Formats: sequence, C-alpha cells, structure tokens
Amino acid sequence: MLDVVGIITIIERGKAEYVVKKAKEAGAKGATVLYGRGTGTHEAHQLFNIHIESSKEIIIILVEKDKMKPIYDAIVEAGKLNEPGAGIIFTVPVENLLGLQYRDSIQE
Repeated sequence: MLDVVGIITIIERGKAEYVVKKAKEAGAKGATVLYGRGTGTHEAHQLFNIHIESSKEIIIILVEKDKMKPIYDAIVEAGKLNEPGAGIIFTVPVENLLGLQYRDSIQE
C-alpha cells in the first residue's frame, strides 16, 4: 500500500495553472483545482492594512510521501508563498485511498 500525503495549496485566483505546471515539473503526476472564496478579508484588511483577494484557487495534489518535498518546495517557490498574503500550503496524511492504484495499473 502506498504511503500518500495530500499537498493543499490556497492561492489567489489565476495563479493555479502556473503553480501546477511547476509542481508537475518537480514530479507531481496531476492536481485538482477547486475555486473558492475566502472569508474574513474585511477583518484582515483592517488589522494588517493589506489587500487580500477573496477569490481563491485550491490545489490538491496527492503524492507518495517520499516524493513530497521537491513538489512542496516547487509550489512554495512558484506561488511565492514565503511572501505575506500570497497564500498558504499544508500537507495532510491520506488514509483509505481508493482509485489511485487503479489509475496507475491502467497506464502500465
């Protein structure tokens, strides 16, 4: 059984295509992009005096744990996630995964 983690990235709308491209160059096999809207932007604007775009893209990438680090680093660099207000990234353990192995067996 694969040891898989999910890399979740939330960035401003319009940046996902580039970030996913860089993640694939670093070894990701694919990604799912969802669209969302952040909340609390009014409060953040008042507190930090910075503009935060409320339209978001959420990128979900499933990857084997031992291949995660270069993909994670590529996403951070491509999304400029070290800069304040650029977005967030985090990883989650994945359990009870079904479907990924089937997809891999078709490609063989």
